[in-house]
Parts: sequence; structure tokens; C-alpha cells
Amino acid sequence: MTLDPSSVALLTRLEHHGIRLGLDTTHQVLGSLGNPEAHLPAVLVAGTNGKGSTAVQLASMIAAGGYRTGLYTSPHLEDLTERIRLDGKAVSAELFGATLARVTEKAEQALGHLPTYFEAVTAAAFLIFAEQEVDLAVMEVGLGGRLDATNACQPSLSLITEIGLEHREYLGESLPSIAREKAGILRPGRPAWAWVERDEAWEAIRSVGVEVGADLRRGPEAARLIETAQLGWAGQAVEVETSLDRYLVRTPLLGAHQIKNLALAILGAEGLRGLGWNRIDRQAIEQGARSTRWPGRLERVELPGGRTVILDVAHNADGAATLVSFLNDIVGRFDLIFGALADKEVSTFLPSLARGAGRVILTSPTSSRSMAIDRLAPLLPDREVLTESDPVAALTRGLEAGDAPLVICGSVYLVGEMRLEIRRRFGIPEPAAEQLCWSPQAIESRSSGDVEGRVVGS
Repeated sequence: MTLDPSSVALLTRLEHHGIRLGLDTTHQVLGSLGNPEAHLPAVLVAGTNGKGSTAVQLASMIAAGGYRTGLYTSPHLEDLTERIRLDGKAVSAELFGATLARVTEKAEQALGHLPTYFEAVTAAAFLIFAEQEVDLAVMEVGLGGRLDATNACQPSLSLITEIGLEHREYLGESLPSIAREKAGILRPGRPAWAWVERDEAWEAIRSVGVEVGADLRRGPEAARLIETAQLGWAGQAVEVETSLDRYLVRTPLLGAHQIKNLALAILGAEGLRGLGWNRIDRQAIEQGARSTRWPGRLERVELPGGRTVILDVAHNADGAATLVSFLNDIVGRFDLIFGALADKEVSTFLPSLARGAGRVILTSPTSSRSMAIDRLAPLLPDREVLTESDPVAALTRGLEAGDAPLVICGSVYLVGEMRLEIRRRFGIPEPAAEQLCWSPQAIESRSSGDVEGRVVGS
């Protein structure tokens, strides 16, 4: 999908306003639109890593229950419209552009100035979901939680994934301070689960829960992972037991971390059922998990001729550790293309990521915020690396020699533009804006093998 020139120009203007934490502007913008969020049932998902994966799996479960489902995630891989989805599919460029124009016009009238990029797109998501009459909206928090624009709504339920050190200039220097910011999405009397294994982060979240009066529970204590079976590139199967039920779940998402995200999504689905969303039953939960796709997250692309490309948006220490673990267990030796944004603490994870690689090619995402290659190369002093400032040229160099799997990771921006270039050359994979999950009607019209093949090959 391609936005029209006027929408692109407007987004460029919005980008100049940078990042602004705080809800005053967002509340004013939403007020100028008639407060579309006020009567929108919503789930907020915060955390450091895994919040997008948890959100998309939960949205898939809700959709499998037959509910009209909104999903808001950020950032996007290939197309801005991916951020706002109805029943798993990105909204049209026309709807996105027209809604964004309405939001910014009303915002300028109310504020006397433009909102930020994220404030405007978040308000557009709320407005679209309200006007499209979604039954439930799953909203991935952007940065932090307490002061994030998504937190302008009053969630029916909140989920928090594992906490790590990130955005310390905004969220604080320690795990507890960051965890408290994430816990800002908790609400009095509302159910919430946190799949947080680091005790100091959990204690910070728990203390906020007590202060707020939230019905907060710790995920690893609420769901037991009985047995997990690795299905190679086809995904994973897991048996999960909660206080309410036992599930035999197959997911196409790869990596041990996705089992924890899946378990958290199951707890969220059960919580929604307890709030009256009765069709989110065991069948919907299992089918929703099975039919989820999430591009750019340990995504395998088999190219003509047999070369394997693995796309992953790991861009911090925890994400890279998860990727390294998967590569060691499943892949073995690989080649690496890496590029990052300037604000990432690359020194904490690039050396360990590159240790298992044959060839290493360093590049820069096409972004004004990209990290220069001359900052990356000194982090790998003990090995020879190739450098290529142009990502497209870096991909060519990565594909032209060797037959080891080629891992492309670092910035979401890099993975997105590499994914686009691979599709331009080879016709695969399908656009990231396409369906992330199937409605019950679509599932029924396909054989089990057809659904499975679409998911696994995504």
C-alpha cells in the first residue's frame, strides 16, 4: 500500500515534532474528536521485548472467537498502514490517510500546533476502531506505559511482558524504574498479568499494582508450561495449564521466548472471557494461536535455489540473546547482515551476536536516525567484517557468496527495507500488511493443511 503524497507530506511534518511523553496533548486531541476511546473496550500490552508478539497472538484469539478485532502495533515493517489493523489486516491507505488528515486538522484547531507523529497515529487508531465498531481493540504500547499516548484509554485488561533496560533517557536508569513506567497501564480493579521473570522488575510492578488497586497476577505463577515440542521450522507445540483450563497449542512463531508470549496471551484471553467475552473459549484460543503470523520475528524465507534468509528485529541485548539462542539450537553457522539506529546500545549485544557468524556485513538502515558503520566496526576488533552503507548493496553482497543461512537483524527499519527488497527480487514473502490471522469463516473455508502452509511459510 502506498499513501498519497499529501499524507506523506503530513507525516513528514509530524516527524519534526519528535517524541513527547505525557498524555495532556493526546487527551486534547481525542477530546477534539469526540473522545473515540471513551467507549472502546481495549487491552493494553506493555513491556520491553515480546509485547508486539503477545498483542498479535491475543488479537488472533479474539478474532477466532468471532469478535471484530482492532490491533494497533508499532513500529511498522514495510508500510505505515500495518500499525492499524482490522481483523488482522492493515487498513487501506485511503482510510488511513483520510483519518490522519481529520486528526491533525482537529488537533491544530484544539492545540494551536501539530501533535507528534505517534500521538497523531495513535489518535487515528482510536478513531478508526471506534468508527469501525470493533468489539475489542488490542493496543501495543509504544514507549514506556504511564506517559505513552496509548494509555489515554481506560483498558479493560492490561498485560506486561518481560522488562529490560531500554530508552533509559526517558524511562530511568534501572530495571525497577523502567518497570514502574511500564506498570503505568494498570487500572484499579481491572485484571492484569505480567510475564516478568526478573524479580526486581516484578517487585516494582507489583508495588504499582498495590498502589493502584489492580487485580495483578504474575504470569509464570498463573500458567504452567507443561511440555514444549520443537517442530523445526514449522513452529512449536506446547501444553499450557492455567487455573481454568489446559491447552494443547501449536504456534508457527519460532523461539522459546514466543512460548512465554503465547502463555501471556492465553492468560489475557481467559481474563477477557471472565469479563464477559464468552466466545474466547479454548477452541478460539488454540485456533487463534495456530493461525497467527508475525513478519520479521524469526521469519524464515526460502529463496529460489535453496538459500535461507532469517529476518528478525532483535535490537537490544535481550532480543539478541533470544536470537542467538535460537540460532545455536536450530541453525548453526550463519552469515550476518546487521544495522541499527543510533540510540541503541549495540555494544551490549553485537559482539555476542557476531560470534557465531561466518561473514559479517555491517550496514545502515535508510533513516535519519541510523547508526554510522564506523561506530559498529570497532565493536568487532577481533574479526574481519565487510561494510556497505547501502542496505540494498549489503543484501546483494550477503546473497552472492556462500550457502549458509543469511540472518538479517538489528533495526526494524533495516529488516523492513530488506524484506521489501527480497520481495522485489524474488516475489516472496507476502507483504507485511496482509492478514496476520484468519477469521473463523476463512478458517472453515480452508483445509487444515492450507492454513498451516500459509502460516509456516509466512
